[in-house]
Amino acid sequence: MIPVPFRFETLGASHDRAAFCSGDDALDRYLQTQVTQDIRRRIANCFVVVEVATGHIAAYYTLSAASIPLVDLPPDETRRLPRYPTLPAVRIGRLAVDRRFQRRGLGELMLMNAVHRTIQDAAAAFALLVVAKNDLGDGILSALRVPSHRGQAQDLVSTPRDSPKDFSLRKGGLWGLLTGVGKNCQFC
Repeated sequence: MIPVPFRFETLGASHDRAAFCSGDDALDRYLQTQVTQDIRRRIANCFVVVEVATGHIAAYYTLSAASIPLVDLPPDETRRLPRYPTLPAVRIGRLAVDRRFQRRGLGELMLMNAVHRTIQDAAAAFALLVVAKNDLGDGILSALRVPSHRGQAQDLVSTPRDSPKDFSLRKGGLWGLLTGVGKNCQFC
């Protein structure tokens, strides 16, 4: 049996957040000082990738509830949908990889894990929303063969008009992403 170098966990008190350094001060500061407040207030859930051998946090991402205004979807997407003002979604709010673990495919692995969690969740969600806030986000989009143009929309299915770096994956498309990317994942 091949040992697995990483495992996913829900962020807990036993995780050493102080040592995490992704190179993005805002993402590091969020993990070190704010994420537990967001968890306690039920604003977001945080999932960490832990290196099995050392217990170090190699990466993290957050998930939170979101919605997509129906008017932001293209007409061909809305044809078969109910006429609710908004549709339920799940948002990946933050995603970061510690410098020591970058360029190992963890960003792609975290996105796959988020897709899996979204599909398995008891709450219905029409889409998984991702916001590329930096080069890491752009790199993940590129790994998924999504055209990446800083400042322009990343569009797999639909793009909210007011946030040019957002993109979403429809629930049906999540299955395809999960199975398609998983074949190339070195940690799955």
